[in-house]
Amino acid sequence: MITPYTWRKSSYSGGGVGNGCVEVADGAAHIAIRDSKTPAGAILTIPTSAFTTFVEALKPPTNSYSTVTDFAKFRG
Repeated sequence: MITPYTWRKSSYSGGGVGNGCVEVADGAAHIAIRDSKTPAGAILTIPTSAFTTFVEALKPPTNSYSTVTDFAKFRG
């Protein structure tokens, strides 16, 4: 039996036409990921623990800079 997902988009995706993004949904033991432009297309599922590790790895270290502008401000 396939359980329907409740999909959500990132708040960073914006609104309007052409602002598609990746959507995620929580499963019992996994996270489902799909392309919002093709919701009937393929769905990637990965274990929740692997997704958590992935998202944590994307976060910059606390002593890093998110943009060249941030770095330039720091350098003066």
